Amino acid sequence: MQRCFWCNINNPLYIEYHDKEWGVPNFNDTYLWEMLLLESFQAGLSWECVLNKRNHFRLAFDDFNVHRIALYDNNKIKELMSNQGIIRNQLKIKAAINNAQIFQKIQKEYGSFYAFLKTMLPQEIIYETGKTHNLFSDTISKELKKRGIKFVGTTIIYAYLQAVGFIYSHEKDCFLFRHVQR
Repeated sequence: MQRCFWCNINNPLYIEYHDKEWGVPNFNDTYLWEMLLLESFQAGLSWECVLNKRNHFRLAFDDFNVHRIALYDNNKIKELMSNQGIIRNQLKIKAAINNAQIFQKIQKEYGSFYAFLKTMLPQEIIYETGKTHNLFSDTISKELKKRGIKFVGTTIIYAYLQAVGFIYSHEKDCFLFRHVQR
């Protein structure tokens, strides 16, 4: 079975992620937060590295509970820095706490993070391949940075939008490719 070129077929976690999760619309705020946190840790690394550590992240970061993460203190930062199961980058760990606080502010302001994103995205899913950013990821990245969120460059946001299903990017040779007539 042919998959997107980036999917390591020797890694069952990657196959599962590619086949059943990547690009599938999931706009629940809990999931949107989880993926934003994971994408921010991916900066400078491969997605496979983060994906392989996802379950460790889930345990270390209280099942991605944004409310708990927003309250982390220096003791929790030290605990996370000693956790060999996750990516132990102090800047990214501190950014996760900061980002959780801002994520909550956005939720309060817009009613949900999804509602916030929808103010900058078209109504329909975007179908495109071979890109690392677009006008939407540029706009969202700029707005998130303006609000103080860290590790959200346009390439990270583009990957995020692909992951959660706002952008559908399965390649032409992939068994999940769908051609949409406009």
